[in-house]
Amino acid sequence: MTLKDKTTVTFYNGLTTIGGPMIEVAYNKSHVLFDLGEVYRPELNLPDESYQTLIKYQLIGDVPDFYDPAITGKQLNHEKWEHAAAYISHLHLDHSKALNLLAPEVPLYAGPLTAALLPVLNKNGDFLLPAANHEKNYTRSIIPAKYKTPIKVGDITLEVWPSDHDAYGATGLVVKTPDKLIAFTGDIRLHGYHPEWVKEYLSAVKNADLFIVEGTGISWPEHIGQEFSGPKNEDELTERIVQLEQENPQRQITFNTYPTNVERLLRIIEESPRKVVLHAKRADLLKESLNKDYYYYYLPGEEKYKSLDPNLEISYHDLLKDNHKYLWQAVANYGDLMKNGLYIHSNAEPLGDFDPAYKPFVEALERQNIEFTALRCSGHADDKELREIIGLVQPRILCPVHTLHPELAENPYGERILPKRGQTITL
Repeated sequence: MTLKDKTTVTFYNGLTTIGGPMIEVAYNKSHVLFDLGEVYRPELNLPDESYQTLIKYQLIGDVPDFYDPAITGKQLNHEKWEHAAAYISHLHLDHSKALNLLAPEVPLYAGPLTAALLPVLNKNGDFLLPAANHEKNYTRSIIPAKYKTPIKVGDITLEVWPSDHDAYGATGLVVKTPDKLIAFTGDIRLHGYHPEWVKEYLSAVKNADLFIVEGTGISWPEHIGQEFSGPKNEDELTERIVQLEQENPQRQITFNTYPTNVERLLRIIEESPRKVVLHAKRADLLKESLNKDYYYYYLPGEEKYKSLDPNLEISYHDLLKDNHKYLWQAVANYGDLMKNGLYIHSNAEPLGDFDPAYKPFVEALERQNIEFTALRCSGHADDKELREIIGLVQPRILCPVHTLHPELAENPYGERILPKRGQTITL
């Protein structure tokens, strides 16, 4: 370290998009990168998901000295950087999908649940982007970080803190350089299962020199949109599902959730008056990553999972005939469902109106006289919560990212910056 060393922050992606933040903090010969996701733009109809295509369409950041040289053709500059590390905040693809593009020698950290779940989610090679010179289903090494414990990366220290989002095991990051304190929230909310974790994390970074906060909830200033429709918190959502079961005692009821929203699924299983039956792929995810066993079924012709207890299998044929005993996860073959049934879509895929597949999916169910009920609970803070989050930190500099309208986030406690893609600031 010399007197002239300064903390710099470079913003490579995810500034005015919902998702895909890639941000580098550097000091002297040390640097760290967070996150490693891909911006979700299904309307682009990309020809492929090669590195070159993703860079061209700005779906990932053009980040030097972090990507695998086997993919980029560019060697890492080890003379400039003696210490390097990367971090992902949670499981969602807009924060994790590109992790296999990271150079193998750069250590990658994540919270323990994220580190456990990601390799299982990618066991068929259909979750993450592929790594160079490996099988399609390869997932590079992820180091499970011990919560609130310093990780030394040369002159930089990282701490991974538990947080709350609609992805199981979501975390926030604390970055300390010799002269600055920086916080990166990942995706964050106060209306989830663990608001106390969020507030403890925010307290730990109070008066941060730079507070990088996601602002998805302020992306639609003209209207509330789907993001904040329905239940206002996770407990209310689970209560509503139980209520629907009680109100429909003689009706087939199916549901689906996003695969990474494990905690919501566990709560539904725990509180449902009906026996909850998962698709085998989801049951395998819970068994392999958390060592938890649940009832499950196979679609016709599906390959069996060795991890699953045969005594817990429920016949698909029995599920199709049932109208009172089971609440089961429907993932395909919707034409097999019982007429006049009820289907609960809880932040499952297709994710919403912005996805071209969403409207046809809803219309197909309606043609079968199946009632479509969307029960959403946002993984993001709305504008009121975002103001509260900023107030709990009172940062010297605020940097909103991961939003269509970063200019709507204000900092009454200091400066606000709205960086451009590729811009470097010196703190």
